[in-house]
Amino acid sequence: MTLKSFIEAVKYEKWCQVLTLLMRLTVGGIFIFSGFTKAIDPWGTFYKVSDYQLALGFEQWTGTALFIAVSLAVAEFLLGVAIAAGAYRRSAPWLALVLMLVMTPLTLWLAVTGAVPDCGCFGDALHLSNWATFGKNLLLLLGIIYLLLFNTSLRSLYGPAVQWIVMALSFAFVMSVAYYGYFTQPLIDYRPYPVGTRLISTDIGDNGNDEEDFVFVYSKNGKREEFTIDSLPDEEDGWEYVTRYHSRRPQGNVIIQNGNATNNISIMDEEGFDVSVDVLGKNRRTVLLLFPDMHQVGVVNSFALNELNDAALVANADVVGLTPANASVISQWKDISMASYPIYNMDDSELKMLARGNPAVVYLEDGVIKWKRTLSSLDDVEQPIELSDMNKDYDADRIMENLMLLYCISMMALLLVNRSHLLIRRIFSKKSTNQ
Repeated sequence: MTLKSFIEAVKYEKWCQVLTLLMRLTVGGIFIFSGFTKAIDPWGTFYKVSDYQLALGFEQWTGTALFIAVSLAVAEFLLGVAIAAGAYRRSAPWLALVLMLVMTPLTLWLAVTGAVPDCGCFGDALHLSNWATFGKNLLLLLGIIYLLLFNTSLRSLYGPAVQWIVMALSFAFVMSVAYYGYFTQPLIDYRPYPVGTRLISTDIGDNGNDEEDFVFVYSKNGKREEFTIDSLPDEEDGWEYVTRYHSRRPQGNVIIQNGNATNNISIMDEEGFDVSVDVLGKNRRTVLLLFPDMHQVGVVNSFALNELNDAALVANADVVGLTPANASVISQWKDISMASYPIYNMDDSELKMLARGNPAVVYLEDGVIKWKRTLSSLDDVEQPIELSDMNKDYDADRIMENLMLLYCISMMALLLVNRSHLLIRRIFSKKSTNQ
């Protein structure tokens, strides 16, 4: 018996159709989840694609990273919907096969070389090792090959005449998700620093308590020295207070989220001293201005940043810039933008995890994140301003719920209109049989 004859013999068996349905839902579901988690955070996908391009030696193509990131997210989501719904039963598995024939060797290379530590297949929602990702892709390939052989044995959920509408609705949904994720902030925050995260432990810097655990930095004649609380120098002798750091956290503040320590974060001044406690300390309000890539921040942004700085100072809030850039780049930016706010260094990956955008704005109260936005998404700043109200027009949970509800209702309405004639036909056929 040939393979073709075997397929024809079993493809309409009940067990084969059940297995085909399960394979559609599994393969399609993985593609949907992968595309959605990439689309929800276009900045994160953009950073990951840039990492791939640099690892492969394609530095000259990094300008295409954003386009590739969004295109890949949309393509995976649409392929997933098509496969799960049985739409385009022949072409959808073939397109998925082409995609996997590119991605599977790539993930094998990553697993062998470790050139990019995390593949980013599911964004920040789910982290897999490179070898686990390669194994997942092999299983996906097997599922796609099965669908190539047996997918036509089962009808599509939607009729051929409306399948393009299914794709159009799915495209509109996933692009809306990506739009909010890029121009404001991800509608679902899978990163370590969601709104409500405390960026400094409650036992550090609380009204001066536990000062014996701090190391104090003073400067005299251009030289810095460290002192404990019991050996502070006399300022009348020319010593000037610079900063302090907590002796129990050599690499920054412990981030407390839901009562558990999850990460470390460090903010360093130009001389390499940790100023995290002073920047993120309790009993204060702070506006963080994040510059992941200061070279790409246009001078046109400086006016809005300076306005925000002035308004925040009037509202008795501190304004601090954070960037991974070196001192010369920071100095150049200050000269161009006439920035009066201090700018410190922060690790590139942690900065990008804290908020998306270039520049981005994060508002803290007592070391707790209250909101975060891209600068371009904020309305023009007018004085006086209530900083806590600046984000009241962006309710990510409500927007996500509305988009999901609209998408699901549209898909269900299309299904009812498209397939209602089958239900009516079945009802009438039963009546005629009974008569």
